[in-house]
Amino acid sequence: MTSTDERRAGKRRRGSGPGPLRRVGPSARRFLAGRKTVLVRLAGWSLAESAQTFVVGYGVAQAVDRGFLAGDTLTGLGWLGVAACAVVLGAPVVRGVFAQLAGLTEPLRDGLVRRAVDQSMARALSRPGGGDRAAVSRLTNQVEIVRDSFAGLVLTVRSFVFTAAGALVGLFSLDPALLVVVLPPLAGGLALFLATLRPMAAAQRRALTADEALGDHVTRTRGALRDLTACGTQPEAARSGARLVADAAATSRVLARWAAVRTLALGVSGQLPVLLLLVAVPWLRDRGVTTGALLGAFTYLAQALLPALHTLMTAIGAAGTRLLVVLDRFTAPQAHPSVTGAAPRTTLPGRAGPPQQGRSSLPPAPPPSRQVPAVELSAVTAGYGARTEPVLDALDLRVEEGEHLAVVGPSGIGKSTLTRLVAGMFAPRSGVVRVNGRTVAGRSAAELAALRVLVPQQAYVFTGSVRDNLAYLRPDASAADVEAAVRDLGAAPLVERLGGLDAPLRPDDLSQGERQLIVLARAHLSTARLLLLDEATCHLDAASEARAEAALARRPGTLLVVAHRMSSAVRADRILVLDGVRAAHGTHRELLERSPLYRDLVGHWSRTRA
Repeated sequence: MTSTDERRAGKRRRGSGPGPLRRVGPSARRFLAGRKTVLVRLAGWSLAESAQTFVVGYGVAQAVDRGFLAGDTLTGLGWLGVAACAVVLGAPVVRGVFAQLAGLTEPLRDGLVRRAVDQSMARALSRPGGGDRAAVSRLTNQVEIVRDSFAGLVLTVRSFVFTAAGALVGLFSLDPALLVVVLPPLAGGLALFLATLRPMAAAQRRALTADEALGDHVTRTRGALRDLTACGTQPEAARSGARLVADAAATSRVLARWAAVRTLALGVSGQLPVLLLLVAVPWLRDRGVTTGALLGAFTYLAQALLPALHTLMTAIGAAGTRLLVVLDRFTAPQAHPSVTGAAPRTTLPGRAGPPQQGRSSLPPAPPPSRQVPAVELSAVTAGYGARTEPVLDALDLRVEEGEHLAVVGPSGIGKSTLTRLVAGMFAPRSGVVRVNGRTVAGRSAAELAALRVLVPQQAYVFTGSVRDNLAYLRPDASAADVEAAVRDLGAAPLVERLGGLDAPLRPDDLSQGERQLIVLARAHLSTARLLLLDEATCHLDAASEARAEAALARRPGTLLVVAHRMSSAVRADRILVLDGVRAAHGTHRELLERSPLYRDLVGHWSRTRA
């Protein structure tokens, strides 16, 4: 992705529309509405905590006024005993709170994992070849951030609300004048803190976006080191990385500034009430406030109210904004990519078969007219990077309906790029690619799936039944069609070894060649009239490869094969030779006469066979 693309993507991520709180709000309300019983129990334990807070401060005040200052030591000790019992009874209260907390946090975590997987699968379907490099972060780091932040937030908000209620009721019961001194700084600091939440959430969101962009850049760069070195684009990659690092550092500085404002708010609400209460002691004494009431007020502030407030601000300022931002990434609408294709649909482990949607709902593509080529490339130029040499340069190619074409050439010459262009998974710099007379650029995944099937070198199978894997691209295939495809591809012994069509299939139990055989039979069952094999038989032995290609060539439609062995090219109706300068095509005999590269490839193959 270029720096311009990154800026545009950043704008889309920060784009207009409802804010994160509005997006997260409906989902949060539905989640909480489904757990009313847990919330009621949690509120019950919290009321007990509120009563405990009230009893501790009130007991200290009464112990001083009615006991020790009145000369009645036993009464004073009794009231202190009441306060001590309230402290001791706090242990089962905390235990009850944590027991109910699990009823909120674990369902939330499970739901987010399911949502993250669904989002990743949707992105894989709509953006073939691009992948979803942020999926690992969502499934691990971000889900755990939400779980831990939500648990901490529930604990602290609940504790502050019920502790503050108990403490404020206690202050009022001791003397209403105490509230006149304590409430203004407490409310002022809390209001200042709440005013920082929105900008701090925005800063946190930008920080997460910058972190994901940097991680994505590192992943892409690491996977493309060979190409970067070969194409000489290391400086551009380094500059792009430096910009992303600078962006991440800038967002961290913004977060630090808002953290300073939060610290100021904490000082106003957390320290100023104690200082004002000390300064106001003479005034309070003149109004008849007793010594015990003053000591009880300090107890409420120092032991309950101010610690709860400090924890609340810390939790909301850090965990709360982080929670809101990360939840927004799970609930925000996903942008539709501009380039789509037909990627393999993925099934979660343990689920029987692939999703029953997609290309199965489309009618089979009608056989094209003999005058309309199955594949047509007109002056197609393609390359990886704006300043790199093109992999394919002004290539013209016409593949007739029903033709069997093999593509050969040295490694890295552009054979896989050609199949991706035809499949609509890679956009050329210039030129037009048509399949069955239709341009592939800009078509949806479903439209492309009806036109062609691409079978890559790495065969994709999933946990499910053997039949589900074979009928992956055509779930409505009859039993006779499935069995015929298995016989034609020579996969009957494999299916029998696995236990039959309805037996469970586990990918780890198959070799690479067995996986390729399953996927080739799947392609045979497809209704698409164009099959693209990108070294899809490389793990099969020569005899199995020959049988598979012959079966696929007999299938109605067109077969384009990136040849792994030259024997595959010899079997084709026509051969396309890519040599990096110009393309040559013709029959085996024609190319032996006029293509030095093809003669070299055949000669090397012949010597290898000998």
